[in-house]
Amino acid sequence: MSATLKPLPPGSTLGVLGGGQLGRMWAHEAQRMGYNTAVLDPDAHSPAGLVSHHHIHTDYLDAAGLKQLATTCQAVTTEFENVPADALAQLAASLPVSPAASAVAVAQDRAREKAHFVACGVPVAPHAVIDTAEQLAALLTDTAKADNLLPGILKTSRMGYDGKGQLRVTTRDELNAGWAKLGQVPCVLEKMLPLASECSVIIARGRDGAMVNLPVQRNLHRDGILAVTEVFAGNVPEALAIQAITAAKAVAQELNYVGVLCVEFFVLADGHLVVNEIAPRPHNSGHYSQDACDVSQFELQVRTMADLPLTQPRQHSPAIMLNLLGDLWFTHGDTQTEPAWAQVLALPGTHLHLYGKREARKARKMGHLNITAATPEAARAVALQAAAILGIAAF
Repeated sequence: MSATLKPLPPGSTLGVLGGGQLGRMWAHEAQRMGYNTAVLDPDAHSPAGLVSHHHIHTDYLDAAGLKQLATTCQAVTTEFENVPADALAQLAASLPVSPAASAVAVAQDRAREKAHFVACGVPVAPHAVIDTAEQLAALLTDTAKADNLLPGILKTSRMGYDGKGQLRVTTRDELNAGWAKLGQVPCVLEKMLPLASECSVIIARGRDGAMVNLPVQRNLHRDGILAVTEVFAGNVPEALAIQAITAAKAVAQELNYVGVLCVEFFVLADGHLVVNEIAPRPHNSGHYSQDACDVSQFELQVRTMADLPLTQPRQHSPAIMLNLLGDLWFTHGDTQTEPAWAQVLALPGTHLHLYGKREARKARKMGHLNITAATPEAARAVALQAAAILGIAAF
């Protein structure tokens, strides 16, 4: 570690913009390590705010709220990518903020994100930026270019997540109508590629440039939302894992990133890898690390904030993570019913994490279930049993 870094001692206060489940799990980890926590979130009942020492109930750009956070804390982070980058920039004038506003701004804009990937030399899907009606018209009249990108996925450049803000388009007419349906806002059109699977890599990078990573995570999405993550030796071919980790580190390095970063990839049918997107924060696909690794993604987040040494995490157990959406509370119709947690927890190696949200809604992330075992086969067998109990489709 660089001699210029001065670790924040336990007893210091660490802050986070955003009070969702990622902030809640970060707060638990920071408190376990002896730190006080502060949350700025406009929701008085935010999951992270309810478990923190300080809960500042203001909008993310409220000057008084940001000042209170800055005077309360010795370092600040964010728990979701759509927090205004300007709020991070304002806070950075008076205390360390990680990740930086500049890095978050790249993650908030798909066009800038794609340009960054190209600059890093990492492979991306063929795409075109559509910011204006003139750019759309030019693409529609360039038959060769349009046909090369179709069928494709039209995605809003900003504010899209969990499958929101995107449409499949197969023809130029559908592309024209799709841009109108999305509100004629800046978009990126990505060519649909034949996918074999999806994976992700979580990187932690310190202010001194030190970098570590969690193992490559193999992911299954349903309706644009992560459903299952499987992590064990051989879950992806070794050469592919090395390529993914190398690409993720290049993305973090070129951003001069500080904090925890998730880089998501598509694995194509021909075995090639392309980068999909980044999340400048801990990620759903890294939740297994809470129970399967000696250092979780949330501890890494605390370490990067507090300028503590980064040690390479070691996975001690094969693991599967099941995302628990609000749909599971409505498996018997419109009446909300608590899932059969006791039955699930009777299974060996199950670890339940619920987020303290007061209301279950369909497609809302309510928690996750980590399953650890001595072998991948044993973890999968238990995970399928748990899925059957909860009403999650087999995988």
